[in-house]
Amino acid sequence: MDAFSTVVKFFQDCGLFIYPSALIMALGVAIAIERFLFLTKARNENRKVWAEVLPMLQKGQFRDVQGVTSHSDAAVGKIVNYGLTRMQSPGRREDYDAAMEEGMMEIVPRLEKRTHYIATFANVITLVGLLGTIIGLIKGFTAVAQVNPAEKAEMLSASISIAMNNTAFALMVAIPFLLIHSFLQAKTSEIVDGLEAAKISFLNLVGRVRAEHPPAAAAR
Repeated sequence: MDAFSTVVKFFQDCGLFIYPSALIMALGVAIAIERFLFLTKARNENRKVWAEVLPMLQKGQFRDVQGVTSHSDAAVGKIVNYGLTRMQSPGRREDYDAAMEEGMMEIVPRLEKRTHYIATFANVITLVGLLGTIIGLIKGFTAVAQVNPAEKAEMLSASISIAMNNTAFALMVAIPFLLIHSFLQAKTSEIVDGLEAAKISFLNLVGRVRAEHPPAAAAR
């Protein structure tokens, strides 16, 4: 109960500037949770779909692969489907690569969506905390100028302590936000690298199958 009372008193001492800081914190936490769940789901779906279509690609069963990827919401499924759709027309490896790259340009922004807000919120909440501290100090020095000299030291100390709470809260939020932002960026980069690797594997497998069995590959 003492810890709860301490937290409540800390928030009360921060003044009005704690409210925008708390709002920014709530928005940042909500975005971080949503992005983490989205990226985790995307990575798991990509692994599942790729594990399913890879044996088919190795056997040259392109129609079966297209049947799987055409109904898939996974990013890797959409990219492979782009390549298979382009394969229905004559072309070179570069043409298929360009078609799949077009799919990447559509998918990657969805993976990166809203993540940059977390870093922005970390910077904004730090500035809001500093502003709250400065306003608190201004009010404190103004009040001190109007009190009895014997009370100035005690009142000034209390005012400075209260003003510093804003900066302390802002830093307690901003530092984890920066770490979360880096973590989500790394997670996104991992998924994008996996898509690039799947794209290259697809192109290599298509080239090998067509080179080994051109009539069969074309028929399929």
